[in-house]
Amino acid sequence: MGRIIAIANQKGGVGKTTTAINLSACLAEAGQKVLSVDFDPQGNATSGLGFEKEDMDKTVYELLLGDCGLDACIYQDVQENLDVMPSDMNLAAAEIELLDVKNKESLLRTELKKISDSYDFIIIDCPPSLNILTINALTAADTVLVPIQCEYYALEGLSQILQTVEMVKKRLNPDLELEGVVFTMYDARTNLSLEVVENVKKHLNETIYKTIIPRNVRLAEAPSHGMPINLYDSRSSGAESYRMLASEVINRGGEE
Repeated sequence: MGRIIAIANQKGGVGKTTTAINLSACLAEAGQKVLSVDFDPQGNATSGLGFEKEDMDKTVYELLLGDCGLDACIYQDVQENLDVMPSDMNLAAAEIELLDVKNKESLLRTELKKISDSYDFIIIDCPPSLNILTINALTAADTVLVPIQCEYYALEGLSQILQTVEMVKKRLNPDLELEGVVFTMYDARTNLSLEVVENVKKHLNETIYKTIIPRNVRLAEAPSHGMPINLYDSRSSGAESYRMLASEVINRGGEE
């Protein structure tokens, strides 16, 4: 059965979507069969993997509302071993449209359960807020991977998402675990980045990935070209870092 990992942090601008795109692509490059689920109405993971609005007939929005089945909203072999379930701005309306729906918190879990045997990893990019979409993603997930930007308010964002994970665990998904924390936007030239890493390590008993994602111009450019970093600039430090993270994620699964 595939491992379902939600990439989540209620704080925006922490490299969450960058991590969702590039971890998915590097897992696929390593020979894992991957489904990348864009569960953010901004649709940045969708465009970052090369989709244009006109390419998409059905998205995860139609799936949630019961207007289409899984086959219609999964786009296969976007990259070798990588399938994508895209989203667009329509998903923002889901919160209102699902208000009176029974078991609305577990709609995504119900759908992903049907196909989890077909994948090694299902990676869900969550919105940067606590809403019905994030709750759905965490209810569907086995684990949560939290990207943390190396800046002063890092611990604040981390404590918020950990509280949310505990709430979902208590009420909706007792098997939910923290996959781990990954540091992003690390700048080796500043003392601040180093201080943040040390501070989080001191306060957190959970898994912290050894891989640290650097600030990297090529990593920032890649989404505008609709490509993950391993295809846009395979030799960049950003690509190497996400390959290392993918390797750690695969190995962690092997240890369980």
